[in-house]
Amino acid sequence: MVNYSFHLAFWTVLFFTVGMFKPQWPLFFLKKPNRFIIFAVTTVLVMITLTMYGEGVRRDKVAAEAKAAPKTTGTSAAPVPVPVPTPDKPKPEEKKPL
Repeated sequence: MVNYSFHLAFWTVLFFTVGMFKPQWPLFFLKKPNRFIIFAVTTVLVMITLTMYGEGVRRDKVAAEAKAAPKTTGTSAAPVPVPVPTPDKPKPEEKKPL
């Protein structure tokens, strides 16, 4: 995913530079494109690129931790606590009316 984010970053920079030079080229399907549309689309593409990069780094880190963690066979090394019943509390003495 990190690799794809670099590819998208390249296309974002290319879109921005060409769009700021001639907005008609990347937005050929619009009658009168302007640079504000180029800037807005570039902003969204930058956010997508940064999100993809961050998610790719996170996934790589999780995969590395899973690879380094020892495999368990289902038994735990830590003892399991057993609940101990508490003794019944003595009832408080009732007060006798005078």
